[in-house]
Amino acid sequence: MPEIRRLIAANEGYAAARAGVADPRPNRRLAIVTCMDARIDVFAVLGLNLGEALVLRNAGGRVTDDVLRSLALGTHVLGVDTVVVMQHTKCGIAGRSDAELQEITGADLGFLPIMDHAAALREDLDRILGTPFLDPVRVVAGFVYDVESGEISDVVRADRD
Repeated sequence: MPEIRRLIAANEGYAAARAGVADPRPNRRLAIVTCMDARIDVFAVLGLNLGEALVLRNAGGRVTDDVLRSLALGTHVLGVDTVVVMQHTKCGIAGRSDAELQEITGADLGFLPIMDHAAALREDLDRILGTPFLDPVRVVAGFVYDVESGEISDVVRADRD
């Protein structure tokens, strides 16, 4: 329990000093889909502040059914019209097969491994643009974050006509 106590103590300091953001709608109308990797400080990497973007995280930063569910709400309830999918270098699912990840985890799941970032990002952006209930999304972009340099590469973009 020492880790839990540390979290609670840290929250007390945060709660006392925080700047509240009353509106749940991201004021930049932006959603970021990225990996759960602990090396990615999404707000710092992209120069964002609290209240400016929704952040959806999962293994690999892939567009899954659950990401589509969150984007449906993000677009129709919270006003999102721009989505960035940001993968990263040295990802734990990069260069591995579904079979290998299933063997490692013991989970019979589709892990959406990444063999090529550009191809995976194109696939994910196409999935967003091809999902009818995400028609409010006007712009999508795919980035790769370099965990060593801190730089992002702008790999693919699409605007909806």
